[in-house]
Amino acid sequence: MSKAWPMVPLGEVISPVERPETPIPGVEYRQIGVRLWGEGAYERETIDGGQTKYKTFSRVEADDIIVNKIWARNGSVAVVSEQLEGCYASGEFPIFTPIKKKLDSKWFHWQTKTRNFWEKCDEKSRGTSGKNRIRPERFLEIEIPLPPLSEQKRIVARLEELAAKIEEARGLRRQAVEEAEALFESAVGEAFAELNFERKHLSKLVSKIGSGSTPKGGRATYLSTGIPFIRSMNVRMRKFQWENIAFIDIKTHDSMSNTKVRQNDVLLNITGASIGRVACAPLDLMEANVNQHVAIIRPDESLSSRYLMYWLSQPLIQSFINDQQKGATRQGFTKAQIEAFEIPVPPLPEQRRIVAYLDGLQAKVDALKHLQAETTAELNAMLPSVLDKAFKGELY
Repeated sequence: MSKAWPMVPLGEVISPVERPETPIPGVEYRQIGVRLWGEGAYERETIDGGQTKYKTFSRVEADDIIVNKIWARNGSVAVVSEQLEGCYASGEFPIFTPIKKKLDSKWFHWQTKTRNFWEKCDEKSRGTSGKNRIRPERFLEIEIPLPPLSEQKRIVARLEELAAKIEEARGLRRQAVEEAEALFESAVGEAFAELNFERKHLSKLVSKIGSGSTPKGGRATYLSTGIPFIRSMNVRMRKFQWENIAFIDIKTHDSMSNTKVRQNDVLLNITGASIGRVACAPLDLMEANVNQHVAIIRPDESLSSRYLMYWLSQPLIQSFINDQQKGATRQGFTKAQIEAFEIPVPPLPEQRRIVAYLDGLQAKVDALKHLQAETTAELNAMLPSVLDKAFKGELY
């Protein structure tokens, strides 16, 4: 049975506070920021007092309530933790202090994580100027449910207990996925470690190795439909990703005829932070091209594309690619280095056996990740439900 707690304006339980200091050049100031959607406050980069445009900063203390004027409508309100005490905020972040005989700061902390509170902030942020900035006096008009202080503390303790259990469950699920992925990586390496077959340079096993280029005009030439244009973001580890695929017109595609992609080509990222990621071009890819960050490797009939993909993806080869990267300012792996790989070449039936074994393991890992994603979504939905019950007086 729910309890009918009074709805009280914040102005009755918190008070504006200012602790202004004039920034001094040569002095470093810790800055505080506030994340969106009730995710709390955090410490930003320090700033020299001579580099700020603000004439004054305000120092925050533990249990202060800090509000982002611009983004309060998106849940950018937080309670300051002990770790953030001593940080500084500009005038864009009004600060309030709870009246401790009326409001437990942790009670308000949990309020900031509710959709109902965000909606109230959004309502109070709306103005005739169209800027949607919340003014301190309008923030103080927001009403919250307010049980007696002892009841606030009891419910906070219960919320912290339940939140800890939810986070523990999240952690166990993350750990399960991480362990499964680590086991799979180990299995990929082991699949090739004991192969006792003739090794050949990759240059002798392919009909093509080459990378593309970005069309003249860059992003401005990309279309919403047309010929798929593959970039490094589309080449994940052992998976091709259609999401965020770019498109080019047929004329541009034909002008880059030397880097047209075929089904089952092996695609290897050769520059940037994603260097070494490798995937096979999907079977439903009829025509495509690549930019300069992706190499096309086209095996001949003696080499399975997926066998080569797995071989390139094993931890030993990934470490080698990263260790051998070229370029003083940008990571890169050259065509000559790709050609020089010495690949063990078992008969095709043995290649297919290895691929089938690893595909099967990958499918199990993917199934686990899918299940964990569903479970995580359920866990993520639990806390809002718990908070809803808490602020209706239904949490015991």
